[in-house]
Amino acid sequence: MVTLSIEPLTQQAFAPFGDVVETEGNTPLSINQGYAQRFDGLAHIDIATEGGQVNIGWFVASVRPAPIAIRLMERHPLGSQMFVPLNGADWLVVVCTDPGVPASYRAFAAKGHQGVNYARNCWHHPLLVLKDASAFLVVDRKGDGANLEEHWLSEPMQIGVQSAAS
Repeated sequence: MVTLSIEPLTQQAFAPFGDVVETEGNTPLSINQGYAQRFDGLAHIDIATEGGQVNIGWFVASVRPAPIAIRLMERHPLGSQMFVPLNGADWLVVVCTDPGVPASYRAFAAKGHQGVNYARNCWHHPLLVLKDASAFLVVDRKGDGANLEEHWLSEPMQIGVQSAAS
């Protein structure tokens, strides 16, 4: 069984798969008479294919048993999909360029202040959290058309959760 090593989630490392959604490195606008800061342009929301509309969702995820088995990858051919954690807990992101090629997989340790926006057609694992009842704000596409493709792996991979804490 292939075991994925976990690397830190950075804009540069994640760029082939989409956007890291965070305020670090971005200059805010001062708004509301100086009582708030606004950070714009944090992700490219891509949902307009075939008349799609923006969908705002709220997901609550549970921890999977360790070591985490990677058995399924999915992608959305008609739009991007953004996940922003709401509870400040660290979480994991698994992506690949080709689900049939184990060497194309990458696993990232996302901090609780980092979200991701999976680009359209980016293969990714469903939500992986390290704390039960982790809530996420999700921005994705709603509308007509088949916007979910799943690929079940013939040989599962695994992630050693202990690596994420080190």
